[in-house]
Amino acid sequence: MAAALPETARAPDGALATSRPALIAADWRDWLALLKPRVMSLAIFTALCGMLAAPGRLHPALAVVAILMIAVGAGAAGAFNQWIEADVDQRMKRTASRPLAAGRVPADAALAFAIILAVGAVTTLALATNLVAAGVLALGIWFYAIVYTIWLKPRTPQNIVIGGAAGAFPPVIGWAAVSGDVTLMPVLLFLVIFLWTPPHFWALALFVAPDYARAGIPMLPVTHGPHATRRQIFGYALALVAASIAPWPLGLAGAFYGTVAAGLGATFLLLAWRVRQSRTTEPKAMAEERQLFRFSILYLFLLFTALVVDAWVIS
Repeated sequence: MAAALPETARAPDGALATSRPALIAADWRDWLALLKPRVMSLAIFTALCGMLAAPGRLHPALAVVAILMIAVGAGAAGAFNQWIEADVDQRMKRTASRPLAAGRVPADAALAFAIILAVGAVTTLALATNLVAAGVLALGIWFYAIVYTIWLKPRTPQNIVIGGAAGAFPPVIGWAAVSGDVTLMPVLLFLVIFLWTPPHFWALALFVAPDYARAGIPMLPVTHGPHATRRQIFGYALALVAASIAPWPLGLAGAFYGTVAAGLGATFLLLAWRVRQSRTTEPKAMAEERQLFRFSILYLFLLFTALVVDAWVIS
């Protein structure tokens, strides 16, 4: 991994990027922003659901430590991502105010911060739970920072497809923290988030495509256009709904979960179909895409909540 330069850095295509702004004093909110709190909150929630759905129970104190370390690990991955992409973030309106891009946090301090958090999170999780959970956490951090951010994102319009695996690790980690193994159910939970990521993220990418184009990031709406993106959104939505319902017929979850998954899946497909049928090219007029993006967040929350209710209350 190349070190980040204090004044200039290389863009993904090797060209010299614009100079970074002079550093100004950072406060605690900038260090928190490095952790991508919104992404971290999703990791915490899905990890907790994986933990609660797993067979067996952790001591409450160890469970709190495990969730905290998963959150810290997710935050470390976010900090690595921002350190690597500081110059790209400068060129995007949506990300230009991030602490590194805006020059409020030194690059070397951000890198040290990320390393300390990653090592501390993996080590503590291993001591509090088991090596399987810690190993999956380490894999997730590495996958997001190296495979997604450095390798896939600047090179292929399918970056978010494979890169989505990074966000799919938390429920597997939560499950492994309790059970010490990885069975079919956590694999299916991984698959749900993996398949959810493309329609969720591409719905957003459709109406912020100009930002990605300016930054030189080959997101699917930029390289293949809205029509191809909408078609793939619907295809992944079909696969997502099938994967989300699968635990019910496989006997891994009960009828309550299966019914909720089917209802949510039908709504997701309807919204994805409306996106598929849309011919709008003006980002500000993309109402269907914005609606799918917003619902996709609610979808994941309700689906995983139903899994926990099914395991703790119904079963």
